[in-house]
Amino acid sequence: MAKIIALANQKGGVGKTTTAINLAASLAVLEYNVLVIDADPQANATSGLGYDLREVETSIYECIVDGADPRKAIQKGEIEHLYLLPSHIDLVGAEIEMLNMDDREKVLKGVINEIKDEYDFVLIDCSPSLGLITVNALTAADSVIIPVQCEYFALEGLGKLLNTIKIIQNRLNPELEIEGFLLTMYDSRLRLSNQVVEEVQKHFQDMVFQTLITRNIKLSEAPSYGKAVVMYDASSKGAMNYLNLAREVLQKNNMTKIDNKDKVAK
Repeated sequence: MAKIIALANQKGGVGKTTTAINLAASLAVLEYNVLVIDADPQANATSGLGYDLREVETSIYECIVDGADPRKAIQKGEIEHLYLLPSHIDLVGAEIEMLNMDDREKVLKGVINEIKDEYDFVLIDCSPSLGLITVNALTAADSVIIPVQCEYFALEGLGKLLNTIKIIQNRLNPELEIEGFLLTMYDSRLRLSNQVVEEVQKHFQDMVFQTLITRNIKLSEAPSYGKAVVMYDASSKGAMNYLNLAREVLQKNNMTKIDNKDKVAK
């Protein structure tokens, strides 16, 4: 049964989609079956994994609103073991269409329940908002990764997100845990970057991933080629960062495979 992880932060541009794509690809390279669910109407995870949005016939929208079979919507990734449930601009209207549904906060959970036994991990890329789709993602998830960029105002808005998580834990998903805070866009040369790292580690202590995602040209370029960074340039700093994050997630969940021990230990 899959470990379901949502990637959420209502601030845009913090590295949610970059993390969804590259953490998924890194886990797939380590031979875990991974499904990325693109739950953002901007569909950046879909295009970032090399899919032409004009050719997406069945997306997460149809699964949520029309009850379409998610297996018919799932696309095979370029990397073995990597799969995608794509998004579509139509998802913008889904929140309004879901308002009259029974258990409207649990629609996505129902979709995932149909397929979760087929994967080791399901990663949900949330939109930069705390709307109904994001609430659905957090209700369906076992845990949430919160990307935090190493820039001014990094902690602004985190209180609101943590409050939303607390409400969901109390009312909809008592099992929901914070997988960790992930520091992104780190530049060791900048004093501000180092100050943000210290501040976040002081606030959240053991809940912060040890892996820092550094600013990296290859990491920025990869989505324009429709590739995860590990396929675009496996030797880049960005690829190494995300492989280290994948190993950290595996160790945290005691999911290291015996035949992968050598790979994971490196």
